[in-house]
Amino acid sequence: MTIHYAKQGTYETVPAIYLKHGAYSAILLPGIGGNLISFRDDDRDFRFIREPEGTEWSSFVEEAMLHGIPVLFPPNRYDAGTFEFEGRTYKFPINEEHTGNHIHGFVYKSEWEVVSYGSTDQESSVTVRLIFDERHPGFEFYPHKVTLSQTFSISSEGLKQEFVATNDSDKAIPFMLGFHTSVNAPFASGSSKEDVEVGITIGERWELDERMLPTGQKQPLSDGELLLKRGDGDPYFTSLDNHYTAEDIGGFNAMTIYDRRLDTHFVYEVGEAYKHWMVYNAVANGSFFCPEPQTGMVNAPNVNLPTEQTGLIRLEPGEQWSAVSRMYSQ
Repeated sequence: MTIHYAKQGTYETVPAIYLKHGAYSAILLPGIGGNLISFRDDDRDFRFIREPEGTEWSSFVEEAMLHGIPVLFPPNRYDAGTFEFEGRTYKFPINEEHTGNHIHGFVYKSEWEVVSYGSTDQESSVTVRLIFDERHPGFEFYPHKVTLSQTFSISSEGLKQEFVATNDSDKAIPFMLGFHTSVNAPFASGSSKEDVEVGITIGERWELDERMLPTGQKQPLSDGELLLKRGDGDPYFTSLDNHYTAEDIGGFNAMTIYDRRLDTHFVYEVGEAYKHWMVYNAVANGSFFCPEPQTGMVNAPNVNLPTEQTGLIRLEPGEQWSAVSRMYSQ
């Protein structure tokens, strides 16, 4: 008999939604960024996402970035927090002092509303929503009404994340989205970092200047990066905080972790909507890394390249943008 449910509960000290369907389970924290902070295969003791548990909880509450699937709206860095779009100047707060840039956007610590949750024989799911308007502190810097919605569903096929953004304002807006996803490598109890091989569908590396902003030039991949591109790389071969184009193969744009000891793959399939990757491994820590899918490149509005390359999206009034990502083991 398949066990499945969707229910309210508490994680550490905050409200949570717990999902369960068969072997898979997940935990979402609506009050801290609508962040899905746990995705597990309970039957095999696999923990795919880095969870903010124990001594890490306080640091997560302070800066909810290196656990779960934080939403970056807009993603990554902007030169001095400033850019122009269709004659309008945007000035974001500088929150990364050593680079003098704005980083990571406005919603990854915001409270998201639980719209619905439930469970059927087919799946268990939850939908959360953030209405970005005058009531949100970030509206001062990005003065456009936007509704952001996430639906997480788990089933026998794994985890599905559907993200929808709707421009509720009367102007076309610059739309940029990403996720600072943190994955465990290894993900299996009893495995070590020596047991894992990682693949990421990266294309070319964007050159970054001393302030971590793209110059618009591309660089050849190193030997270690070529192995990641091939599918059998070491995510800790060096300290990584690098930016890449995505190079999907037949629509397959993903990060994969292969556990040789167990002959099992974990797949994070992000789809064609995300045209770029950031890859960060916290100084080659050997425990987790962040394959971060982004719709556009870092500092996209300020890069002197065609929008086909930067990935900057012009979202019309009333227009809706959506994309689906998946996580599963095989």
